[in-house]
Amino acid sequence: MATNNLFYKYWLLTLFLSLFACFAEAQDTSGIQTRPKSIFDVLTQKEVVKMTLETDLTTIIEQKKSNQYFPGTLRSEDGKVYRVEVKTRGKFRRKISVFPPLKLKFKKKDLVADGLDTLNEIKLVLPCYESEKGDELIVREYLAYKMFEHLTNVSMRARLIRLTIRDTHVEKSKKPMYAILLEDEEELASRLNGILVEEYGIPTDSLHTNQAALMVMFQYMIGNTDWDISMQRNVRLMRSKENGKTFVVPYDFDFSGLVSAPYSSPSSETGLKTVRDRFLMSNGLKPEPLLRAFNALKSAKQAFYSICESKYLNNAAAEDMDNFLHRFFEKAEGKNEIPKLIKMDGD
Repeated sequence: MATNNLFYKYWLLTLFLSLFACFAEAQDTSGIQTRPKSIFDVLTQKEVVKMTLETDLTTIIEQKKSNQYFPGTLRSEDGKVYRVEVKTRGKFRRKISVFPPLKLKFKKKDLVADGLDTLNEIKLVLPCYESEKGDELIVREYLAYKMFEHLTNVSMRARLIRLTIRDTHVEKSKKPMYAILLEDEEELASRLNGILVEEYGIPTDSLHTNQAALMVMFQYMIGNTDWDISMQRNVRLMRSKENGKTFVVPYDFDFSGLVSAPYSSPSSETGLKTVRDRFLMSNGLKPEPLLRAFNALKSAKQAFYSICESKYLNNAAAEDMDNFLHRFFEKAEGKNEIPKLIKMDGD
């Protein structure tokens, strides 16, 4: 009898271990995040952390057309110092901004020593103007990123920081400014188990239809026409390793009506005169997925309004963003077909 009990217990233990192994395998293949933390994860655990970037800002600005890296250090709020290389990036803002957009490259050996992933690049979006208006525009754009991130994780993660730049060329510090740390596309692809697509002229039927429609309708909602899927202007394409479909991930929202940067203008192909009007760039997508995407936006409407009520934005700017969104929902709601054009009369 004792032998039978022992055998029964052994059988139960074996069954339990087998079931546990099967469960663990299923969890591992279901897309649960298993990669180590990245430097982006570490630096953006809280919103609006204070950071200091030390580099030769004078020379970087003087040579902003070059792609040369310059040495620097980034000090986080807890006093941790990271060695970085700094270079300018972008096109339009690189030309017109007081502070051109930057790319930070961390030392891979330092990241490994800290137990972090070797993904070592982060984008840094800085104010175009050294003024309160420059800060306001950065916060507005950051909130646009947060809205899209609220809709889907197929988005570039953006985090607002309070940055002080110490210019080592003159040994002086700039006034603290708002800035955006933006996830690099290589990290985006790694996080979402995808492959970046460098091809141009991707056909619509190769896109993940619902996700593409969500991106299109989001751009319509915020009044942005400064993007193009076929030419990959202000979007990155990423092909899923799981289903082979291509996702469209937008970035750079400063030309949107929601941000309303003084230098912004609508795409000439739309016929619009101002970014405060909206034009639906449907990219060959059918009405059904666009309507589904609109319903997704409508479901998130209150969340969008809450995002606009940021404590980092002055009341007038927050109210303007709120009104701009309200007019979109007011004009489009209740229609069986999404209107191609929405003019903001009286704006």
